[in-house]
Parts: sequence; structure tokens; C-alpha cells
Amino acid sequence: MQRQTLSGTYLEGYLESPATARMSNHGAAMCKVAVTTGQDVLAKPGAMVAYDGFLQYEAVSQTFRRALGEWASGERSPLLRWSGDGTLYLADFGADVLNLQLDNESLSVNGSHLLAMDAGLTCAVEKVKGPAMLAGTGLFNVTVSGSGWVSVTSRGVPVVLDCAEAETFVDPDALVAWTTGLEIKTRRTVKVGALIGRGSGEALQLGFKGSGFVVVQPSEDTSDRLKIRG
Repeated sequence: MQRQTLSGTYLEGYLESPATARMSNHGAAMCKVAVTTGQDVLAKPGAMVAYDGFLQYEAVSQTFRRALGEWASGERSPLLRWSGDGTLYLADFGADVLNLQLDNESLSVNGSHLLAMDAGLTCAVEKVKGPAMLAGTGLFNVTVSGSGWVSVTSRGVPVVLDCAEAETFVDPDALVAWTTGLEIKTRRTVKVGALIGRGSGEALQLGFKGSGFVVVQPSEDTSDRLKIRG
């Protein structure tokens, strides 16, 4: 039997391909970042699975840590700064990866879902207010603002819903991120489960309306919410 080489048909679908954007996907669960001199990227600690070229990393500056408040109060930095010239591959325990390009926009992200972001973007931990807080999304989210790329993770293939097309309702436990500035309200409904004895039957959804989008994962796992001491 003839041995297959790296250029053989069995491996062609897995080989690295030229970068088509600052952040792009290699498969569903890996983010490929084109890092160049002067264009640093901030990434979740432990997310690096491989890199080529000359890259190095360091903890974020104290100024940045202060801006992130309690999220940066632990022993580990919430983000690492990667610099140099090469390609960086990031992943988070096989979660699906979605890369978004912001154009002078702001995105409110569940902190545990933030995989990477351009170092030129601003980042701050902000208290969730109003209906989002009442729906139990957690007390704090990470707000990423400016123009540049941000990569988020999802437990399964996510859906990005345009809230300008129609008012969109989301289970808070499945919510990954949303564009700031959207009109948010709550809606309480009765589940079919109430008719067959499964739970109370009451459910609270978040409604989003306006110019922007929401990112929703196919999971209602509450264990990945950002926990910050108040």
C-alpha cells in the first residue's frame, strides 16, 4: 500500500490555508489569527493550540487590568497579549468559534465566551442592567467596542439573528452576545412541559429590537456565565 504524503488526498482537507481575514476559521472549532508587527491580539489564557512564525505573549498591562476591574482580580490575567509576525491558532475545548468584525460598534459578550479580540479594541466589564439582569443573564458582561475583530465561542453551531428584521426573543441561558444599544424587554411564557408535569412551566425570554444582532448558542448551559464578585 502506498504511503500518503502531506500532499496526499487524505490530508488535503486538514492542511492550513492562506489567511483570508485577520480572524478566520480553520474548521468549526479553531480560530486562525493573522498576527503582524504592530497588530497585537488579546486572547484567552490557555486558548493557544499552535502557532507558526515568530510570536510571543505577555500578560496585559496593569492599566488594562484596572479597566477590567474584578474580572482581572484573580491570580491569572483574563487575557494575554500576543505580538510578533505569524499565525496564531486558538481553541476552547472544542467549542464552535464565530469571528465578528466590528465597525465602530459595541458588543456585549458573556465573558466566558470571549476567545480573542484585536488589541486596538476597548474592553471593559460592565454591569448588566434592566431586563437583561432580571432575566438572569448574570450580573456582568464584557463590552468590546471600536473597529476590529473579535472571536467568541459557542456550545454548538451558533445562530446570528438580525434584530432589525424582526423583534427577536432569546432564552437567556443560550445568549452569547448582543449588540449594545438594542431595545431589550422581557417576556414570560408558559412551556408545554407545564401540561405534563415537567417543572413550573414558566419561562422568561429576552426580547431584542433595533439595529444590531444577537448571537445564540444551541445550549442552555448556565455554568459558563461570567462570575464576578460584587
